[in-house]
Amino acid sequence: LVNENGTITIGGSTGVAVAMGLYYYLTNYCTVNNWAGQQLDIPKELPKLPKSGVTVSANDRFRYYQNVCTVSYSFVWYKWEDWEKQLDWMALHGLNLPLAFTGQEAIFQRVYMKMGMTMKDMQTHFGGPAFQAWSRMGNMRGWGGPITQTWLNDQLILQHKILDRMRALGMIPVLPGFAGHVPEALSRLYPLANISRLYDWAGFNDTFCCTYLLDFGDPLFKEIGVSFIKEMEYEFGVDHIYNVDSFNEMKPKSGSAEYLQEVGSIIFDVLQTGDPDAIWLMQGWLFQDKQFWQQAQIKAMLTSVPEGKMIVLDLFSEVSPIYTYTESYYGQPYIWCMLHDFGGTMELYGALDSINTGPFEGRNMTNSTMVGLGLTPEGIYQNEVIYEFFMENVWRKQPRDITKWIADFTRKRYGKYNKFVDLAWQYLKTSVYNDTDHLHDNNIDIIVTTRPRISPAIHQDVWFDPEDLYAAWDLLILSADQYKNNSLYQYDLVDVTRNSLQIISIEYYNKMIASVMINKTEDFLINSRMLLELLNDMETLLASDSHFLLGKWIAAAKSWATDISESFNLEFNARNQITLWGPRGEILDYACKQWSGLLKG
Repeated sequence: LVNENGTITIGGSTGVAVAMGLYYYLTNYCTVNNWAGQQLDIPKELPKLPKSGVTVSANDRFRYYQNVCTVSYSFVWYKWEDWEKQLDWMALHGLNLPLAFTGQEAIFQRVYMKMGMTMKDMQTHFGGPAFQAWSRMGNMRGWGGPITQTWLNDQLILQHKILDRMRALGMIPVLPGFAGHVPEALSRLYPLANISRLYDWAGFNDTFCCTYLLDFGDPLFKEIGVSFIKEMEYEFGVDHIYNVDSFNEMKPKSGSAEYLQEVGSIIFDVLQTGDPDAIWLMQGWLFQDKQFWQQAQIKAMLTSVPEGKMIVLDLFSEVSPIYTYTESYYGQPYIWCMLHDFGGTMELYGALDSINTGPFEGRNMTNSTMVGLGLTPEGIYQNEVIYEFFMENVWRKQPRDITKWIADFTRKRYGKYNKFVDLAWQYLKTSVYNDTDHLHDNNIDIIVTTRPRISPAIHQDVWFDPEDLYAAWDLLILSADQYKNNSLYQYDLVDVTRNSLQIISIEYYNKMIASVMINKTEDFLINSRMLLELLNDMETLLASDSHFLLGKWIAAAKSWATDISESFNLEFNARNQITLWGPRGEILDYACKQWSGLLKG
């Protein structure tokens, strides 16, 4: 970044690099912030840089983005206008290795229909729009369907636009590969094929459970895998990095090192046959099943692929890293990732200390194979401070003074400094954003979004002193009049108030349960009434900000409909994902939201 004749000139090796430079200038020399809103305060005369200019360089080759679940929990209803904003956000934050999974069903449809399958066969295999992430992973099949041809076509068109923009910015899209999960119809068409059924994931009934897995050694595995890559290449080109997760939350049929090595080598052979320059990108989430994936099993899978031809996402590095006890993934390159959020839930949560030091520890470890940083949340649009903080690790050369960083963050976020607002955020820093107990984002057992029950009682994890949260709340309210027209401040005030009421609900609930245990009906009714009033207060509060409305989620889903039948199914998908999830309440409340429209009715 340099001064030139009254203008600021930004140069970089790629579009992403230039965008990252722009964001560096805006956030460090002006006051700007984006996601929940924008605080764009650029003076008429641009702030000048030092005479020598400023050089910002990334520490690693890759900055990865997305969890395989993000496409369903956050991006599912995106139109192109939404993707444009998201891609801008990605570029500004330096992300250059994004997952690009949209539209893959249309490609698989071509491959399978050439083999003799029908649209009905596709509909019993592909998940509905809000559940495609899990049918892609082989966790279940057909739930949320039937998928329509219009949806498949529209998603393919959307993928063209996404890939064009990613490539124009200099990003390397990560495309899907074939993991072995196939439609039931393949057994009918190829009765001699070696096809087994995976076990029941999450308790789904037989209609939707127990996905069919084509044996890796069956000749059809290679035929389908190569055909899929070729069809993808024909449709929109390839970028040589493919995500394949055959065992995401699903166990292989054998834990022997020989079997796992064979599986890994076959998958890579298929990728390389379809694309000689192929690199296999794998989510390391499967290794969190430490009972099955012990060091021998992990090593067998990873060393089945030539060194450097696989990239592993250490998906949950900030809480449960794998690289630390696998000799840095036994020589395979890996990316240090912050998972942070499960189910797209909304609790204020973060592990600032861990993400401040962890990436540097991973990079400086003896014989480290770390090649990048990654953002891998299941859902976004929450806790923006954590994402802003983490993404500065892209170029920061050492851990930061978090207290000072938070003070600067409040100035950038709201456009001016206020000592009470700074103090409020310091309280948040030492409470909700300082989980040091290795807990993860608590997406279950939140009183206000959990199905009511007496036994067993609901026990919500609280890793901080609630009084610190309430102090932050008081300080933000104290300064509210100074930020009447500041949308980001209003958003944060609603968010902190929401979380404070959520914590207060624990007290009322516990008193209700205690009164049941000693048969004090009057006490039970008093605290029950207090809890119901709190829920009504939250409903009113959340209705005051457009980011907390159920109606926007439902409207976005229905906007894809082409007829009344499709509209009903899209709304069903949208409502079910954030409540029952499965057909009978499997994974109940996992993706719950604290939105107006969900708490009162």
